[in-house]
Amino acid sequence: MKLVYFSPHFPTNGTDFCDRLHQAGATVFGIGDAPYDHLAPRLKAALSEYYRIPDMEDGDQVLRAMGHFIHRWGRIDRFESLNEHWLEQDAAIRTDFNIPGIRSEFVENLKHKSKMSAFFKKAGVQTIRQHKYVDRAGVEAFIADIGYPIVIKPDQGSGASNTVKVCDDRDLDAFETTKLSGVNYVAEEFIDGIVLTYDGLVDRDGQVVFAASHRFEQSIMEVVNTNSHLNYYCLPSVDPEVEAAGRAAVKSFGIREKFFHIEFFQTRADNRIVALEINMRPPGAWMTDAINYSYDMDIYRAWAQMVVNNKVGGPFTGRYYTGYASRKNHIRYVNDHQAILAAHGDRIVHFAPIEDVFSRAMGNFAYQFRSEDFDEVKAIVRFIQDVER
Repeated sequence: MKLVYFSPHFPTNGTDFCDRLHQAGATVFGIGDAPYDHLAPRLKAALSEYYRIPDMEDGDQVLRAMGHFIHRWGRIDRFESLNEHWLEQDAAIRTDFNIPGIRSEFVENLKHKSKMSAFFKKAGVQTIRQHKYVDRAGVEAFIADIGYPIVIKPDQGSGASNTVKVCDDRDLDAFETTKLSGVNYVAEEFIDGIVLTYDGLVDRDGQVVFAASHRFEQSIMEVVNTNSHLNYYCLPSVDPEVEAAGRAAVKSFGIREKFFHIEFFQTRADNRIVALEINMRPPGAWMTDAINYSYDMDIYRAWAQMVVNNKVGGPFTGRYYTGYASRKNHIRYVNDHQAILAAHGDRIVHFAPIEDVFSRAMGNFAYQFRSEDFDEVKAIVRFIQDVER
């Protein structure tokens, strides 16, 4: 198999994905904007050739890079970035060069929240009531039907960017004056609940071959809008209702040979599972590593084996709750780094700064830690994020 990996140097886990592809027997090529000398040594070792382009947003430059690889190496079997930002470009390249995977004619269904709901409904999964934000009169009619509060967000986007909770007419007035020109928005009912994800791998035959779940008790929207810190947990098992809804959604979307990351609300009042959105990529924010820590596995290797050989290995059994707790530079905390290591070093499996582009949601610095005791993991979160009063 010959695979082109787009932007292998960023995010940094691209190195792991390329390394495991190489180990699985694939010939891996890279296209990126970083100088070759700046690539990590393991990434250099995994790539048979790297083609640098000045502007990764320029489709013509990507086409020229692909032309180079095909002229030198022959037919390319796969093209991947595993990154939401490049979803449309990935699809365009696959379409232009007849490469298997998501094509341009389908990609709009994965980019626009307004189009996802039809697939969830087809799967028999309850969805959030939604209205395209065409004009204020239409939104007011939507509010008259479901009541305040509502959430307004870009129809296309991720990470809760430009997403706001609207609680009354005054908030709606404020949104009208600050909304971005040229951005299409949707209004959704506000769901009071936690987010449970369904993350995993689906093979060439459309079979889910691995799945895990993360639990977010905070609202990402609130974290972003208040510039606060974040915490979440990777669970050692998947809630049966999330599993059923997730599998139905994977089948409805017709996903093949992909990572998937599906977000559901679990309502606080009655524990209903309500679909939020689907992403055709690995879960972000160190969540791939959290899966590894919870299941004592290598999800990068499992993905690569699935792509190259349509096998993932396993079975993989969850054992640990893995927590993620970030800190923000502008917040004063009770316990410093050394105190955290002294108190919980035997449970901490990773800590590092976060890339600036992700820091608004993910924090400036973060820790990962695991335990078979969920209460202990929650206590570590509190210790890390204890704020000076």
